[in-house]
This record gives sequence, structure tokens and C-alpha cells, in this order.
Amino acid sequence: MTEDAGTVPPWNAMTEEQTGRWTELLDGVAGLLPAGAACVRIDGAPHAAVVADRLADRLRSTGRRCTHLTGDVPAGRTARTVTLADGSGADRPPDGWDAVIRLRTERGGGHDAEHGADIVIDLHDPVWPVIRHVTRRLAGRSKWYIAESRAFFGPRAATWDTKFGDDMPAYAAAVAETATPAGATVVDVGCGTGRALPALRTAVGPAGHVIGVDITPQMLSVAADSGRARDVVLMLADARRLPFTDGAVDAVFAAGLVPHLPDPAAGLAGLARITRPGGRLALFHPTGRAALAARHNRVLAPDDPLAEARLGPLLAEAGWSLDGYDDAPHRFLALATRSRSA
Repeated sequence: MTEDAGTVPPWNAMTEEQTGRWTELLDGVAGLLPAGAACVRIDGAPHAAVVADRLADRLRSTGRRCTHLTGDVPAGRTARTVTLADGSGADRPPDGWDAVIRLRTERGGGHDAEHGADIVIDLHDPVWPVIRHVTRRLAGRSKWYIAESRAFFGPRAATWDTKFGDDMPAYAAAVAETATPAGATVVDVGCGTGRALPALRTAVGPAGHVIGVDITPQMLSVAADSGRARDVVLMLADARRLPFTDGAVDAVFAAGLVPHLPDPAAGLAGLARITRPGGRLALFHPTGRAALAARHNRVLAPDDPLAEARLGPLLAEAGWSLDGYDDAPHRFLALATRSRSA
């Protein structure tokens, strides 16, 4: 993987791995689109036309009818046909688009437009596209989440600590504030390269148990090789379908997890399911929300699930009680307790 924003190379100029990534992504997008007749707009110069062409070809290869509009042609629905328009290629249908796909092609550019998109594809690296967001109404249509999460985090695992290894003290401080009792069983969901694992291991003591869960094999490999997973169980699993019985753990630590979940409410409910009544949840990030948005040259999204006004109700609906909320420039930390009446 490279970080070189340029033109999308033709198929014959890419490696087998790169063409496989493109095919996997196109299949994921195809699976997210509504069944039957649909009008879909793809935005994001300079790549919209080539992405529309490739998606049209992929849809046709699976037996779906597809039309790619070019020029100022009115968009309309045709029976059992997906109609694709690349940006300005067609006027808006009278009853709106069935899906809007936004291509993220410039760092810091066009992020406001993403708020109205149903699917966001990161194309900073034209040979390694990744789906980064799917609106809730489409998210359940296919198994895109695991493949796209691994496509994003897998290539970054080897250099993750080079970029973010100095965050370890912030992780240790956050773990200390969770007041996880000695002897507890705690799960680090989305543990990545294991930056929280040593602090969690110290907190629970020799009688406790620490489990690190991540969806990306490469991240778990780095955690194991770093030595941070000593006396820790590492588990490859989807945070949305954690393989634990109800009430099996005393505490959950989750760093940077919630914004990556296609359905944060369902994700928080899943964390509540595995936590005993009275157990603790820590949602953490080593940078505050505003500072993180500024780092990526974007503004905070109005529907950010970690905004205090939204997070409190989300947690309550999922079976948690929000006890503490700190969104400082240097870190984000929200603490919650599992409801005893749940």
C-alpha cells in the first residue's frame, strides 16, 4: 500500500493483490446497493468516472443490469437496472438518489460532502481503495465491514506504533482512571497493537484476566511480537459479535472503536451484553474529538456518536449509565457503568 493520491491505474498496471482489493471493494459496494431498480450518484473528482465504469462492469459481471450515464442526461429508474451517474453526469431524479457514493480523494478536501453520502470510499491510494463509511440504512446489506476494516488497518499495522507509539502513557492514565479492580476479567475491544494491554494487565493483577480482541490479524501479530500481550489472551473477532457469554466480563476498554462501527448503538449494546451488571466501560482515544478532526483537516460531524449529547442517550439505550465524560484536547475518555436492572 502507498499513500500516493494520483490517477487510478488501469487493471493491467496493478499487481494481483491490488486488483484483488479493487474487486473485493466493488463487490462490497454492489452488495450494499438496493436491489432492483436504483439510481446511484458517484461524487469525487477526478476518479468518479473510472469508479463508475468499474462498478458498472462489476455489476454486469454478476448479472445485474447497469447503465452508466454520461453528459447531461436526466437520471431515471429503469426496471431491474442500476443507473450510475458520476457527479455531474445527470440531473437528480425527481424522487432522489437511492444511494450517493462519495470518493475521498484529497486529504482535508470534501469532508463536508461526506455527511450526506451513503457510502464513503477512501481513494487516497488509488490502487488500494477502502470503504470507510456506510449509512445505517444500507450497512446491513452485505458483509463489507470485516473485509474493509482489514483492508484499512492491515497494511498499516507494521508502522502503527511508529506513528502512535508515544501514546502509551495516555493509555496507562486512562486505564488507571477506569479503576478496574484486581482480579477482574477485562476485554480490550479493538485492541490494535496492544497499547492498553500492559496497563490493563497491571490493573487486574495476577488473579485477573485480560483479553485483547481485534478484527485485523496483522494488528494482533504486532501486539504479540511487541511483548505487550504477555499473560494476555489475544482473540481474532468482530467487535459486533463478541464470542462471550452474557455477563462474562467485569470491564470493557475500547479505544477508538465506536466511530468505526457501522451501527454504534448496536455495538454499545453488544458490549453491554458481555458485561456483568455493575461492570465498567471505558471509551477512549488519545486525542480529543476536536483535535483529531483538526489533524485530519475536517470539522466535527453533527451526528458524531461520541458527542456528549448523543453518547449519553446511546449508552442509556444500550444498558449503560454515563458516569464521566472528558473531551479535552489531549484525550477523550467516557466512563460508564452497566445497568443493574438490565
